[in-house]
Amino acid sequence: MSPNDDYILNDHNKDEFPPAHTAEHLLNQTMVRMFGCERSSNAHVERKKSKITYVLDRKPDRKQEREIERQMNELIEADLPVTYEFVDRDDLPEGIDPSRLPQDASQTIRLVRIGDYDVCPCIGKHVRSTSQIGRFELLGTNWDEHQRTFRIRFKVIV
Repeated sequence: MSPNDDYILNDHNKDEFPPAHTAEHLLNQTMVRMFGCERSSNAHVERKKSKITYVLDRKPDRKQEREIERQMNELIEADLPVTYEFVDRDDLPEGIDPSRLPQDASQTIRLVRIGDYDVCPCIGKHVRSTSQIGRFELLGTNWDEHQRTFRIRFKVIV
């Protein structure tokens, strides 16, 4: 399948800001690798400011917060290619959790790959390579001890 072919697999009611949306993918994988958590299912990604929440077993300290920002900017500077692959939902690659797909997802699933760092089903808009994201800036965090949730507020400066 040519990368220029346009397929509409599912209705999509969002108009993402591609740099911030691609940064969301990188941040999800960074959090999975650093804290062993799941990808967020609660993200609000916008042009001016974004927020994304993770369920963690403990509150990250300031050093870990700085490390999240450092790793994100290192990945952005690495200029990783963003590519797409179409697969049958019954033949998903190892590591792709089918339970996270919407119930009405089509039989053909689009995977978004960012270099060899991340792969995730997604129908949103992305940049062509991570260097187009700009700079990742961690604006702040909140920890909810009762729910064990860690919210990150960030923006990308293109």
